Amino acid sequence: MAQDWSLRYPLVDGQGNFGSMDGDSPAAMRYTEARLAKISDEMLSDISKNTVDFRLNFDDSLEEPTVLPARIPNLLINGASGIAVGMATNMLPHNLTEVVQGIKAAIDNPEITIPELMEYIKAPDFPTGGTIYGYSGVKEAFETGRGKVVVRGKASIETGHGGKETIIISEIPYQVNKAGLVAKIAELVNEDKIDGISDIRDESDRKGLRIVVEVKRDAMASVVLSKLYKYTPLQTSYGVNNIALVNGRPKLLNLKDLVSEFIKFRLEVIVRRTKYDLEKAEERAHILEGILIALDNIDEVIRIIRQSKTVDEAKDNLMSSFSLSEIQAKAILEMRLQRLVSLEIDKVREEYQEVLARIEHYKNVLASETMQREIIKTELDEINEKFGDKRRTDISYADDEISMEDLIANEEVVITISHLGYIKRTKTDEFRAQTRGGKGSRGAKTRETDFVEHMFVARNHNYLLLFTEQGRCFWLRAFEIPEASKTSQGRVLQNIISIPSDDKVRAYIKIENLNDEEFINNNYIVFCTKQGMIKKTIVEAFSRPRTNGINAITINEGDQLLEARLSNGKNEIIIADREGRAIRFSETKVRPMGRSAAGVKAMTLGSGRDEVIGMISADPTKADYSVFVVSEKGNGKRSPLDDYRMTNRGGKGVKTINITDKTGDLIAIKWVSEFDDLMITTQDGIVIRTPVSDMRLMGRATQGVKLIRLSDNESIADVTVIRREETIDEEE
Repeated sequence: MAQDWSLRYPLVDGQGNFGSMDGDSPAAMRYTEARLAKISDEMLSDISKNTVDFRLNFDDSLEEPTVLPARIPNLLINGASGIAVGMATNMLPHNLTEVVQGIKAAIDNPEITIPELMEYIKAPDFPTGGTIYGYSGVKEAFETGRGKVVVRGKASIETGHGGKETIIISEIPYQVNKAGLVAKIAELVNEDKIDGISDIRDESDRKGLRIVVEVKRDAMASVVLSKLYKYTPLQTSYGVNNIALVNGRPKLLNLKDLVSEFIKFRLEVIVRRTKYDLEKAEERAHILEGILIALDNIDEVIRIIRQSKTVDEAKDNLMSSFSLSEIQAKAILEMRLQRLVSLEIDKVREEYQEVLARIEHYKNVLASETMQREIIKTELDEINEKFGDKRRTDISYADDEISMEDLIANEEVVITISHLGYIKRTKTDEFRAQTRGGKGSRGAKTRETDFVEHMFVARNHNYLLLFTEQGRCFWLRAFEIPEASKTSQGRVLQNIISIPSDDKVRAYIKIENLNDEEFINNNYIVFCTKQGMIKKTIVEAFSRPRTNGINAITINEGDQLLEARLSNGKNEIIIADREGRAIRFSETKVRPMGRSAAGVKAMTLGSGRDEVIGMISADPTKADYSVFVVSEKGNGKRSPLDDYRMTNRGGKGVKTINITDKTGDLIAIKWVSEFDDLMITTQDGIVIRTPVSDMRLMGRATQGVKLIRLSDNESIADVTVIRREETIDEEE
């Protein structure tokens, strides 16, 4: 229980030698020390409050708990393995954060299905990492309680001088002996069952595991690695057999059963704990009532005590004089004289009121299962905040297995990201076209302080590059985004990708295929910040997804990333600011830079409150396209590209809309065609979709026309262009 490679969440904090992954024995007991790990406190929490039954131990000398009042689902997060009379169990460990989210979802929806639970609890998560190879076994184990999970160690191929390849193994499967693995590989090489290996070394140290397999010059490392997976414990399978004791009887449990039994157990613990707390609070309230009676009649109490010859006589006299219980009378006799100070009397009254409030709360909890379930969720959130961590084991689909991509149709969807970071995908036919100036339909259901910030159309198989305001880039497949209706809230983006809590998505790039070499080496991503900086980087720099994201642009202090646009390197850039000015210059004025660069100045801003509000990458050869601008209060217009004269980057630009109190500040600038639709979203979540063709071309210095009717305190949150050729045809 002290070995971090044996338990996903070790329960013992060990000092000294507790063995190693090579199978070395721990030191003798006299050379080691052990204490409970912090997470173990959650296993014993409230054990003194009559939360579980106790029984006599083997020789009747002590009482021991029949089960621990665990606040953490230890059976799920650490697993279990053992053999009993005619039965065996083998439960695999899981990620605490995923399990907590799954239990909370089951509390909110007791009828939740196993596939829905698997959106939260994705697969086992082993302390030694590795990769789960193939998902069908995991799915079977979750649905039936039995299955086979195949796990591979993590290995990468490095190319050295002269093209010589080396296999670096950085993680091995759960419960595999590292020294045994190295010995097995060496044995297979000596027996000529695996050829192509010139040397094998174990370079592991305190920083981590590292096994180096040197490949001969005439051998292919990928072929050697495949043989290592096939013939050595570098690929291992685990038989799942989720048998656990339920009410003293062994039972085979699927994923929902495991979660449901834990919830039932926690409800029982909370009820028993609350009854105990209520009993103690009522006992204290009873004593305080007696003390308050004594304090209100202190002179009479003192007289009775002084006239009594013995303590028992004084107790009896107090009980008869003031109708007190024996406990109350004893408390009065044991009361110290300092309690007679006026401040102390006030403290007694305050404590009495506090105890009464606690009693009321405990009674409410006992009367309401809803409150009990909320307590479970609150406690789980606290545990997750203390001990939750990221998944260590990746999930990969086997070559002969149907992947998620094959199961999901490559149809068009609307991706919605809110201001607070909620994301969802919705079928495009849920949004109907309306005429200009309409009131709009109810869009994404969000919190009062939230509103839709990004809305765009994509296909399910598309890659999404998500760029945050601090300049980080994250990858996401469209089908990995939870599907939801137009009116639902969606899921927090941080639960899907590892975005820090102090960061949020500012821009997106939709890419068909990141493996298309010709595309990624001939296209660029152009970045723009609020303070007017611009940068372009080749798409190839973002073609290798990482779970924790990568730096896309260095953001200067006080600045934020605003836009990211895909470009072929020959377009023209138009950047607009809040005060209604726009600058147009050729993209060739910005040389390609690496991911770590901060960029160059694109536009000189006006007053202190001025900032860039948008950037478009315009193809000047597209004659049917124009520049569309929208103001805060719902005014908008489109103007020809030629209305904006070409200049060098870094200038102040020209007027693009006449800003007044009636129009509000400029909020969006878009590149649109006659065949596009506009999706306009207000901060209250109202969405209106209207064709661009409804608006005629007009000069860049005019106020424009009303796009959507808004109340005085309402404003536009986001404007999105929906390409008509990308969307599903709609009936008139």
